[in-house]
Amino acid sequence: MPDATLDEASLSRFLDAFYARVRGDALIGPVFAAAIPDPDWPLHMATIQAFWSSILFKTGRYKGNPFGKHRALGQLQPTHFARWLGLFEETARAHFPRDVAAILIERAHRIGDSLKAGLFFRPGPSGAITGDPFPDAVGG
Repeated sequence: MPDATLDEASLSRFLDAFYARVRGDALIGPVFAAAIPDPDWPLHMATIQAFWSSILFKTGRYKGNPFGKHRALGQLQPTHFARWLGLFEETARAHFPRDVAAILIERAHRIGDSLKAGLFFRPGPSGAITGDPFPDAVGG
């Protein structure tokens, strides 16, 4: 049965289920495995919980730099973000009622859009956009 409300406990259950799917995914699982050794997952999950708690409940628990962490990976592509968001949406809809899932999904898209813009959006010398900054995002 889905959690009826969004609080720290239901957020934790959701994030555990979501990242279990992420770690097992053929496309993005290897990216996570390369960046986070198995023994480091409990610490990573605590960081993720603090991040989402700060985003959703304004707790201020997260003090990191998500853009810097993602940029340092050096291998992320728009297809990775599309897959992450797809799994996020599926898991949110399975764990929460429609209105609660919509809140999570909207925030995830905003965060993903911000990260993608910082990682892939490259203006040309005149300030004009060169090429498609998200070539794999259509239909993804």
